[in-house]
Amino acid sequence: MADDTGAAPQGVPQIRMQVLAQYIRDLSFENALAQKGLTQPGEVRPDIQVQVSLDAKQRPQPGQFEVSQKYKITAKNQAGGDTLFLLEIDYAGLYAIEGVPAEQLHPFLLIECPRMLFPFVRRIVSDMTRDGGFPPLNLDAVDFLQLYRNEMARRAQA
Repeated sequence: MADDTGAAPQGVPQIRMQVLAQYIRDLSFENALAQKGLTQPGEVRPDIQVQVSLDAKQRPQPGQFEVSQKYKITAKNQAGGDTLFLLEIDYAGLYAIEGVPAEQLHPFLLIECPRMLFPFVRRIVSDMTRDGGFPPLNLDAVDFLQLYRNEMARRAQA
């Protein structure tokens, strides 16, 4: 909680995060529909599945981290189950982070960092699907907090 000057109360660490770089580590788009060809117009009703995975690691420089988010997007035709397209993207960001307590760093890296870069991934996916011959796919917002909770619950059970 900040006082009237906007400063954090004494004893509360000031959290700072800076995106140093963001980049596509890997990108693949396969238009299976174009390779197979259509037999009848209007036969395509896509069923789109999106898988998301996250990873974070510390860089050799103190306070710097790399966080990657991987998306595997598969569109299959509801009639017949044939694959229409497959898009895979591994998008990463380099961050300088200060003031985050050690016990909160892991969730911070896997929730807040991907949240900052998600709009850029959404744009790339939209452009790739449009440029690949399909209507632009605008990904729904990803709930990175719920994704993190699900992963922690899965690890606790394992």
